Amino acid sequence: MSEDNNRDSLIAAAKRAMDNSYSPYSKFRVGAALRFADGTVVTGTNIENASYGLTLCAETVAVAKAMDDGHRGGLEEVAVIGDTDGPVTPCGRCRQVLNEMAELGETDPIVWCAGDGEVVQTRLSDLLPRAFGPASLG
Repeated sequence: MSEDNNRDSLIAAAKRAMDNSYSPYSKFRVGAALRFADGTVVTGTNIENASYGLTLCAETVAVAKAMDDGHRGGLEEVAVIGDTDGPVTPCGRCRQVLNEMAELGETDPIVWCAGDGEVVQTRLSDLLPRAFGPASLG
């Protein structure tokens, strides 16, 4: 499968996850998809709560599901998409959560930031330079 097909299929998985969003307060639906070295794709969507601080972002949900499934490394790609025309990037908290997963496998995943009309490619290390992670505890 070509890189474009990989990207497009990962973004499509994130978009399908977005359809399950529970976002009655912000009305801002977000979906995320993680692809691991073994080809496994794990998705997540944002889940809001009336106590706003308890809201879970799509990326955090996907990482939690992946950890629950036993993934402890091999994160190669992440796709994030939201209900907007422009690209959506992971928030600061999600960058940190993704970094923990990436550090477990010593990877620097590609992050596809998507909106309805545009996709931007970046690396997690560019979104979270000089990140704090497991290696920082040393």
